[in-house]
Amino acid sequence: MNVRRLIPTTALAGAVALGLVTLSACGGTSASGKEDGKLDVVASFYPMQFLAERIGGDHVSVTTLTKPGVEPHDLELKPKQIGELGEADYILYLKGIQPAVDDAIKQAGVKNTVDAGTLTELEEHGTATDGHAHEGEGHGQDEHGGEHDAHAGEEAGADPHIWLDPVKYTEVAKGVGASLEKADPDNAAAYRKNTDELVKKLDALHGKFEQGLRNTRTKTFITTHSAFGYLAERYGLDQEGISGVDPESEPSPARIKELQDTAKKDDVTTVFFETLASDKTAKTLARDTGLRTDVLDPLEGITDRSRGADYIEVMEANLAALQKALGAK
Repeated sequence: MNVRRLIPTTALAGAVALGLVTLSACGGTSASGKEDGKLDVVASFYPMQFLAERIGGDHVSVTTLTKPGVEPHDLELKPKQIGELGEADYILYLKGIQPAVDDAIKQAGVKNTVDAGTLTELEEHGTATDGHAHEGEGHGQDEHGGEHDAHAGEEAGADPHIWLDPVKYTEVAKGVGASLEKADPDNAAAYRKNTDELVKKLDALHGKFEQGLRNTRTKTFITTHSAFGYLAERYGLDQEGISGVDPESEPSPARIKELQDTAKKDDVTTVFFETLASDKTAKTLARDTGLRTDVLDPLEGITDRSRGADYIEVMEANLAALQKALGAK
């Protein structure tokens, strides 16, 4: 991630300390969480919030650290939020997306803390991703929820955008369900039922993408944010990112020239941009190459500009946008 986004270590440490002091002064909570008996869950940002709410159902109370409309990579935690981390019964986050959150969670020391990146296998993606060799590959998930001996998210260059591949997101959902059962065994049956229902919906979503992108005029798409590497690999597409996995890094003139050449060679029709970041670069490239622009949502947050009310609906909107851009037959 772009180092310009990181909170200085000394400032973060001070905020963490203040948050934990505030927590100590207020007193702790019981293992059962709130007075209503619900498990107090903190999710780092929307893809984690969606899983916690869908799987936890009526037995959890979910708080998200990243409010709607906030670009997750830019999040800076307030002392109050850090204090809430320490009070949580269960924390669900994705290491590598939000450095401020990673550090605060590490210091909060909550027993039931789950890094979604340990529930599937992370891979390295750059600005370009060729998806033609992905089908049939294993994902390294074990029978205990997919945790690996080495944390893939700590590898240099590992792409954290696992939620944009419905298959990987399904693996994560299963792991989250298993971890909630362990954290709250009294409601294990409900978590298992909710997990099964969500997995069915994600499997159906995968089927729609697989069928909808099977036959297209071109396999190449250009996007401002190289967040769709897993999706491209899954469905045999070629992602050409204007920048890398950091949505606000600036492309070089040489990269722009490469993209202009790619657009002509591969019959690209559309330059995609996202809802939570500037569309200036996408519109400039589109104008210079005679292409149109459209939204391909990396689903880092739901706002009134999102093309759907939840993960499933926005992913279906993404599918429709890709089908149109790629010339699905």
